[in-house]
Amino acid sequence: MAKICVLRMEGTNCEWETFLAFKRLKGDVEFVHIKQILKESEEERFLEDYACVIIPGGFSSGDYVRAGAIFASRLSKLKKEIIEFIEEDKLLGGICNGFQVLVELGALPGIGEILSDEKKAALTVNDSNLFECRPTLLRHVNSGRCIFTRRYARDKIVIFPSAHAEGKLVFGGEDTLEKMIENDQIVFRYTDSKGDYAGYPWNPNGSTYNIAGICNERGNVFGLMPHPERVFYSYTHPDWTRNSMGVYGDGMPLFKSILDYIDR
Repeated sequence: MAKICVLRMEGTNCEWETFLAFKRLKGDVEFVHIKQILKESEEERFLEDYACVIIPGGFSSGDYVRAGAIFASRLSKLKKEIIEFIEEDKLLGGICNGFQVLVELGALPGIGEILSDEKKAALTVNDSNLFECRPTLLRHVNSGRCIFTRRYARDKIVIFPSAHAEGKLVFGGEDTLEKMIENDQIVFRYTDSKGDYAGYPWNPNGSTYNIAGICNERGNVFGLMPHPERVFYSYTHPDWTRNSMGVYGDGMPLFKSILDYIDR
């Protein structure tokens, strides 16, 4: 079975939930510290040995400089290996702080090139200027490009918890959003309880176009601000006593989509 890497460093704190999401689905998953990938540890690991790398949420390096910036700077030492990894159609995902890392790294939005030296997007401070920790409703708007979400029907509404202070997605170029819409790179958008696109608090950060998650042009790099690993089971949903959802919560299909792809 193809191996999955949950890549962590000082300050990440959602790796255990992410690890368990794969483990519960019989995935071959292991924790890997960034020092192992960078060959700064005796227990070396090699990026090429994995079919999927997930960067979990948390506060890597205390979010000094900018959220995800130091993690991304360290990963940039492996630019050649990361480009080869993505070109081989392996999966690279980031959740919350991991999304911030992928944007800082230049792997997202991923338009026209695998890793961009020029920043085309940023995840900046929430409009509320607060750390927003709340259940968020998301509409899955992708039509199949994103490999990570193929088990979600188009327009499916899900609940993923959000917990971030720098989640407002903004773009540098005026045509970036237009290109992403044309390329089917928008994956999830924040909605209100009626399924309509709305402002705060439904959009907890003020993100452009209510975007909660995006993928690159190839569909194999994915970033998401809210946390699907926290609703793997239905009983961790805030309304689980009022809704008959079965055993699994809204987050499980994301991890199953990944395993579907790497196990085929």
